[in-house]
Amino acid sequence: MAIATPHSIERSSVIISVFSTTPGIGKTITAINLAAGLAHEGYKVCLADLDLQFGDVLNYLKLSSTNTIAGAQRALLDHPDKFHVRDFLIDYSHEGLNFSIMPAPLYIYDAYQTDVQLVTDIINDLNFFDYVILDLNSMFSALNLAMLDISTVINYVGVIDFLPALKNYKIGYDTLIRFEYEESKIRLVENRADSQKLIDGRDVEKLLGEPFYHRLPNDYPSVNKSINSGQPLMFAAPDSKLTKSFDELVGLYTNRQTTIQPELASGGGFFSKVKSWFKF
Repeated sequence: MAIATPHSIERSSVIISVFSTTPGIGKTITAINLAAGLAHEGYKVCLADLDLQFGDVLNYLKLSSTNTIAGAQRALLDHPDKFHVRDFLIDYSHEGLNFSIMPAPLYIYDAYQTDVQLVTDIINDLNFFDYVILDLNSMFSALNLAMLDISTVINYVGVIDFLPALKNYKIGYDTLIRFEYEESKIRLVENRADSQKLIDGRDVEKLLGEPFYHRLPNDYPSVNKSINSGQPLMFAAPDSKLTKSFDELVGLYTNRQTTIQPELASGGGFFSKVKSWFKF
């Protein structure tokens, strides 16, 4: 039996992957605030923590759960006829805002038991949500490539504050293009864009050959409030410049400014091509 490719999957949800080639540059903060912002707009949202070794979404939001994507994978493998993805979600709720979370594994060794196709099936089972946000780790792993393949949008985040960071960011972007992801699918997002640095953002855009889709300002005090309170920025620091910037980013992904069509998710990618070479 051939593995199903993204072209064969009917999807009603928009999948936004939050990806970077550098750890510690704000992927999880971005993913959480995208999920919160989209839920605030009235959409049904699920945030999947796919940083399988060091996922931190639950810790950030001060939540706990024994239900994780590792358990979902085992259940789908052992009893596919009884599998319900809702059983492995946990809800975040605060002041009338609600979104669901698919937690990362509790134990690191579970990350090494990952079956890419099973995880892909689990994420595709979330298609009853309007938006699915994927918080990925910082590498071109088989799982990440599969997730980038099925994503409607790749939110490629970077902090461009010195030359090695610029080099890393460009290599990652060039790799995405080399893997034949459409440039329109890749959205360049610069985090801490207004911090003091030696590299001008306009020079970065010239080097990349592509403008930044959005720039998030540097705002450590608001981020600290958010982390310490376990709440998204809209609750922890509602009037901060970073909160307003995330609201603008959410607006780019909703009908406030533009509509992303889910069918764009079927466009190209390295992993989908590799899978097509093999039959099972």
